[in-house]
Amino acid sequence: MPDLKTLPVVLRDRQPGDLPEMARWLTDPQAAWRHWDSPYMPAEQTTQTMQAYLRFLEATPPEADERVIDVNGIVVGMVNRDEEEPGGGGWWDLGILIFNPAYWGGGVGGRALKLWVQDTLDWTDAHTLTFTTWSGNERMIRAALRLGFRECARVREARLVGGQRFDSVRFDLLRREWHP
Repeated sequence: MPDLKTLPVVLRDRQPGDLPEMARWLTDPQAAWRHWDSPYMPAEQTTQTMQAYLRFLEATPPEADERVIDVNGIVVGMVNRDEEEPGGGGWWDLGILIFNPAYWGGGVGGRALKLWVQDTLDWTDAHTLTFTTWSGNERMIRAALRLGFRECARVREARLVGGQRFDSVRFDLLRREWHP
Protein backbone atom coordinates (compact mmCIF):
# COMPACT_ATOMS: atom_id res chain seq x y z
CA MET A 1 0.00 0.00 0.00
CA PRO A 2 1.28 3.52 -0.77
CA ASP A 3 2.07 5.98 2.01
CA LEU A 4 -1.24 7.00 3.61
CA LYS A 5 -0.07 10.59 3.86
CA THR A 6 -0.03 10.89 0.05
CA LEU A 7 -3.37 9.24 -0.73
CA PRO A 8 -6.36 11.51 -1.41
CA VAL A 9 -9.04 11.60 1.30
CA VAL A 10 -12.52 12.53 0.10
CA LEU A 11 -15.84 12.80 1.89
CA ARG A 12 -18.67 11.82 -0.42
CA ASP A 13 -22.26 10.64 -0.46
CA ARG A 14 -22.82 6.97 0.23
CA GLN A 15 -23.48 4.92 -2.90
CA PRO A 16 -25.39 1.61 -3.05
CA GLY A 17 -22.15 -0.20 -3.91
CA ASP A 18 -20.62 0.98 -0.61
CA LEU A 19 -23.08 -0.92 1.57
CA PRO A 20 -21.53 -4.42 1.33
CA GLU A 21 -18.12 -3.08 2.43
CA MET A 22 -19.70 -1.01 5.19
CA ALA A 23 -21.76 -4.00 6.35
CA ARG A 24 -18.67 -6.20 6.46
CA TRP A 25 -16.88 -3.80 8.80
CA LEU A 26 -19.74 -2.48 10.87
CA THR A 27 -21.37 -5.79 11.78
CA ASP A 28 -18.21 -7.82 12.46
CA PRO A 29 -18.17 -8.40 16.24
CA GLN A 30 -14.38 -8.85 16.10
CA ALA A 31 -13.65 -5.69 14.07
CA ALA A 32 -10.66 -3.80 15.46
CA TRP A 33 -12.47 -0.44 15.37
CA ARG A 34 -14.63 -1.64 18.27
CA HIS A 35 -11.57 -1.39 20.55
CA TRP A 36 -11.51 2.39 19.94
CA ASP A 37 -15.05 3.55 19.19
CA SER A 38 -17.15 3.13 22.34
CA PRO A 39 -15.42 -0.07 23.55
CA TYR A 40 -17.30 0.31 26.83
CA MET A 41 -20.55 -0.63 25.08
CA PRO A 42 -21.47 -4.34 25.14
CA ALA A 43 -20.40 -5.99 21.85
CA GLU A 44 -23.83 -7.56 21.32
CA GLN A 45 -25.53 -4.19 21.69
CA THR A 46 -23.08 -2.55 19.26
CA THR A 47 -23.70 -5.34 16.72
CA GLN A 48 -27.49 -4.93 17.01
CA THR A 49 -27.17 -1.16 16.67
CA MET A 50 -24.98 -1.52 13.57
CA GLN A 51 -27.34 -4.05 11.98
CA ALA A 52 -30.28 -1.67 12.51
CA TYR A 53 -28.20 1.20 11.18
CA LEU A 54 -27.37 -0.73 8.00
CA ARG A 55 -31.06 -1.53 7.47
CA PHE A 56 -31.72 2.19 7.79
CA LEU A 57 -28.97 2.99 5.25
CA GLU A 58 -30.37 0.45 2.79
CA ALA A 59 -33.82 2.05 3.04
CA THR A 60 -32.86 5.73 2.85
CA PRO A 61 -31.04 7.95 0.39
CA PRO A 62 -27.76 9.61 1.41
CA GLU A 63 -28.14 12.72 3.54
CA ALA A 64 -26.02 15.82 4.03
CA ASP A 65 -25.24 15.04 7.67
CA GLU A 66 -23.45 11.81 6.87
CA ARG A 67 -20.67 10.96 4.44
CA VAL A 68 -18.37 8.06 3.71
CA ILE A 69 -14.61 8.52 3.91
CA ASP A 70 -13.09 7.49 0.59
CA VAL A 71 -9.36 7.00 0.27
CA ASN A 72 -8.22 6.51 -3.28
CA GLY A 73 -11.56 4.92 -4.23
CA ILE A 74 -11.86 2.70 -1.13
CA VAL A 75 -14.50 3.29 1.56
CA VAL A 76 -12.56 3.21 4.83
CA GLY A 77 -14.95 4.92 7.25
CA MET A 78 -17.62 7.49 7.75
CA VAL A 79 -18.43 10.84 9.36
CA ASN A 80 -21.70 12.17 10.72
CA ARG A 81 -23.11 15.18 12.50
CA ASP A 82 -26.21 15.97 14.54
CA GLU A 83 -27.57 19.30 15.60
CA GLU A 84 -27.98 19.53 19.34
CA GLU A 85 -31.39 20.68 20.57
CA PRO A 86 -32.90 23.15 20.23
CA GLY A 87 -32.54 23.37 16.47
CA GLY A 88 -31.12 26.60 15.17
CA GLY A 89 -28.91 27.12 18.21
CA GLY A 90 -25.72 26.57 16.25
CA TRP A 91 -24.36 23.57 18.20
CA TRP A 92 -23.38 20.58 16.09
CA ASP A 93 -21.92 17.33 17.40
CA LEU A 94 -19.54 15.48 15.06
CA GLY A 95 -18.65 11.82 14.72
CA ILE A 96 -15.94 9.98 12.81
CA LEU A 97 -15.13 6.30 12.38
CA ILE A 98 -12.28 4.80 10.39
CA PHE A 99 -13.37 1.18 10.41
CA ASN A 100 -10.57 -0.22 8.25
CA PRO A 101 -7.43 -0.47 10.46
CA ALA A 102 -5.15 -0.47 7.40
CA TYR A 103 -5.93 3.27 7.27
CA TRP A 104 -5.07 4.09 10.88
CA GLY A 105 -2.01 6.05 11.93
CA GLY A 106 -1.31 7.79 8.64
CA GLY A 107 -3.32 10.97 9.08
CA VAL A 108 -6.44 9.78 7.25
CA GLY A 109 -8.69 10.40 10.27
CA GLY A 110 -7.24 13.85 10.90
CA ARG A 111 -7.67 14.87 7.26
CA ALA A 112 -11.22 13.50 7.18
CA LEU A 113 -12.10 15.34 10.38
CA LYS A 114 -10.64 18.56 8.97
CA LEU A 115 -12.77 18.19 5.84
CA TRP A 116 -15.84 17.45 7.97
CA VAL A 117 -15.30 20.50 10.18
CA GLN A 118 -15.00 22.69 7.08
CA ASP A 119 -18.07 21.11 5.48
CA THR A 120 -20.07 21.62 8.66
CA LEU A 121 -19.05 25.27 8.90
CA ASP A 122 -19.78 25.80 5.19
CA TRP A 123 -23.24 24.20 5.15
CA THR A 124 -24.73 24.76 8.59
CA ASP A 125 -25.27 27.60 11.05
CA ALA A 126 -22.68 25.99 13.33
CA HIS A 127 -21.24 28.25 15.98
CA THR A 128 -19.96 25.46 18.24
CA LEU A 129 -18.71 22.03 17.16
CA THR A 130 -18.24 19.21 19.64
CA PHE A 131 -17.37 15.56 19.80
CA THR A 132 -16.88 13.11 22.63
CA THR A 133 -14.39 10.29 23.02
CA TRP A 134 -12.76 8.40 25.87
CA SER A 135 -9.32 9.06 27.33
CA GLY A 136 -7.92 5.78 25.97
CA ASN A 137 -8.44 6.90 22.36
CA GLU A 138 -5.21 8.86 22.16
CA ARG A 139 -5.15 9.06 18.33
CA MET A 140 -8.55 10.77 18.30
CA ILE A 141 -7.48 13.18 21.01
CA ARG A 142 -4.28 14.11 19.15
CA ALA A 143 -6.19 14.65 15.89
CA ALA A 144 -8.66 16.95 17.65
CA LEU A 145 -5.96 19.01 19.34
CA ARG A 146 -4.04 19.40 16.06
CA LEU A 147 -7.19 20.85 14.48
CA GLY A 148 -7.67 23.40 17.26
CA PHE A 149 -10.34 21.66 19.33
CA ARG A 150 -10.11 22.21 23.09
CA GLU A 151 -11.10 19.95 25.91
CA CYS A 152 -14.30 21.39 27.37
CA ALA A 153 -15.52 18.60 29.65
CA ARG A 154 -14.17 15.51 31.35
CA VAL A 155 -16.11 12.99 33.38
CA ARG A 156 -13.49 11.15 35.35
CA GLU A 157 -13.43 7.36 35.30
CA ALA A 158 -16.84 7.21 33.60
CA ARG A 159 -15.92 4.46 31.12
CA LEU A 160 -14.97 0.89 31.96
CA VAL A 161 -12.84 -0.77 29.28
CA GLY A 162 -11.19 -4.13 29.85
CA GLY A 163 -11.53 -3.80 33.61
CA GLN A 164 -9.80 -0.40 33.62
CA ARG A 165 -11.41 3.01 34.21
CA PHE A 166 -11.10 5.82 31.64
CA ASP A 167 -12.47 9.33 31.42
CA SER A 168 -15.17 10.49 29.02
CA VAL A 169 -13.73 13.54 27.24
CA ARG A 170 -15.59 16.17 25.22
CA PHE A 171 -13.91 18.64 22.88
CA ASP A 172 -15.24 21.82 21.34
CA LEU A 173 -14.33 24.30 18.65
CA LEU A 174 -15.92 27.69 17.98
CA ARG A 175 -16.38 28.92 14.43
CA ARG A 176 -14.08 31.90 15.04
CA GLU A 177 -11.33 29.55 16.25
CA TRP A 178 -11.23 27.54 13.02
CA HIS A 179 -8.07 28.17 11.00
CA PRO A 180 -7.88 25.55 8.24
